Amino acid sequence: MDDRYGSDVLAPGWREAGRRPVPRVEAERDLVVEVVADGFCGAVVGRQSNLIELEDRRGNRRLFPLGGGFLIDGEAVELVAPAPRRTSGPARTASGSFAAPQARARVARASRILVEGKHDAELVEKVWGDDLRIEGVVVEFLQGADLLEEVLRDDPPSAQRRYGVLLDHLVPGSKETRLAEAVRRGPHGRFVRIVGHPHVDVWQCVTPRALGIARWPEVPRGVEWKVGVSRALGWPADTPADLARSWQRILAAVLTYRDLDPALLGRVEELIDFVTADGGSVA
Repeated sequence: MDDRYGSDVLAPGWREAGRRPVPRVEAERDLVVEVVADGFCGAVVGRQSNLIELEDRRGNRRLFPLGGGFLIDGEAVELVAPAPRRTSGPARTASGSFAAPQARARVARASRILVEGKHDAELVEKVWGDDLRIEGVVVEFLQGADLLEEVLRDDPPSAQRRYGVLLDHLVPGSKETRLAEAVRRGPHGRFVRIVGHPHVDVWQCVTPRALGIARWPEVPRGVEWKVGVSRALGWPADTPADLARSWQRILAAVLTYRDLDPALLGRVEELIDFVTADGGSVA
């Protein structure tokens, strides 16, 4: 005989009795969701730790914590971080190299790679970090290309201590190109390999596709480049902390070498080959 009054209301789980569980959905890129709290509707364009970034149809971007409080086609969902994808083939690093199973990082070489600034170093570490640790290559930043000659003078390179240098804006007529030519003609040129990409800043080495934009914004002359880019993308740019957060958004969008301009990829690989070559003769 049915109990018209149901079961004991104090039994465990009585509050959830009869309720339909909220489906858990992975917050994959381009998934369109609506935020219950304020009605903001946008596509997933990035993820940082336990936060997702949504972009609406006007290009406005906002960050929200993963979890409940979202709708898909009017139905409540709980957004969760995407599960790691398994591949049937050998594991690869972010640079596309085959991952060495259970390989230990080797003792650092005397040779090293120098980059212009902190952002350059962070980008190289994110994509090539696994490879560099296996090879024992340290990446250091110069805090400006102008300091390269001072570094070479104070700590000269040799056949056993080579320097690979990555510069921004290495194009004909630029300050960086003139500096590179002076080093090549100087006493240390044989043991230094200077390469670079054509962009004003390493930010532009991240593809627009990875950021969910059509192209990098054009910045008018007289406007500091990073400030102009951040403002054009709708990000705060009044303080150094604002620009640091802009860079973290950009860096978070980089998952593998596919998210970088080929103009940077080949140059970094060239430097790794140069500083890991056996000591002795240098081309």
